Amino acid sequence: MADPNLSEIVSTTLRKRNKKFADNVSKGNALLSRLSSAGKARPVDGGRTIVEELEYAENSTFKYYSGYESLDISAAVVFSAAEFNWKQGAVVVSASGLETEVQNTGVESTIRLLESRIRNAERTMSNNVSTGIYSDGTGTGGKQITGLQAQVADAPATGTVGGINRANFSFWRNSNYDFSDASVTASKSTMAAAMQTLWLDCARGNDKPDLITSGKTYYQYYWEGLTDLQRFTSPKEGELGFPSLKFDTADVYYDGDSGLGATRMYMLNTEYIYWRPHVRRNMVPLDRRESVNQDAILIPIVFAGNLTMSNAARQGVIVP
Repeated sequence: MADPNLSEIVSTTLRKRNKKFADNVSKGNALLSRLSSAGKARPVDGGRTIVEELEYAENSTFKYYSGYESLDISAAVVFSAAEFNWKQGAVVVSASGLETEVQNTGVESTIRLLESRIRNAERTMSNNVSTGIYSDGTGTGGKQITGLQAQVADAPATGTVGGINRANFSFWRNSNYDFSDASVTASKSTMAAAMQTLWLDCARGNDKPDLITSGKTYYQYYWEGLTDLQRFTSPKEGELGFPSLKFDTADVYYDGDSGLGATRMYMLNTEYIYWRPHVRRNMVPLDRRESVNQDAILIPIVFAGNLTMSNAARQGVIVP
């Protein structure tokens, strides 16, 4: 009995693994994993840019009054919007005619070959997207994801994020704790105090950070500084697969394999952070392509989207 058409083998194999690409990418990064589990992975169906509405001020017309005193009926501008550009990425699964038609004959052999390369493509996509999540967005000529180093900046009063210049608009600045500026040496005995300072800067009433991601050195400093009263996350949080502790109401994750850097810690309120993939380009395979000058097939697996934010003031970072 003849083997099925190679195109169908490829298409079927990729269709079966389609959703796993996005799942595997999110599971490889503590922030993306939290956003996905909390419903903050919000696919978008198009547009020139990805837009996040911002509530950046209180209504200025509030006043106490008595009797017939006039009320303030002037228009109050309290909303704006941040615009984030689309970022695109791709990894290509390829196979030569020699491999699929001669050396790996038979349906099962061909599928095994393709699945091994698809798994490699998943890891490649996961590693690069995870690195982008913690980047400053300048990689590959600015084509990289607008990561946390851009959105939750080491120098909060500088740079333009989402089209808003932070030098001009203080509401769009995150908080930071810089050990050097504070003339403090980072260590297991000073880490918790630095985190407490940043926590108070980021919190507003019940609006508090819920996720802290850390590189190896700062995570270890915090861990070593804990007493017997140290608190680990619940079993549900542990199922995400990341080493974790607790700080107040936030989960503290070691996310050092994602390009975070050993001496950087982010204190995040994920109520205002979103993963925005395009609905039709969320780690999906495109149609099989024939190489024009080779005996080979190519299957691009593509992503389009970006990391976005709607409130910078509730975010923070600790740096050396």
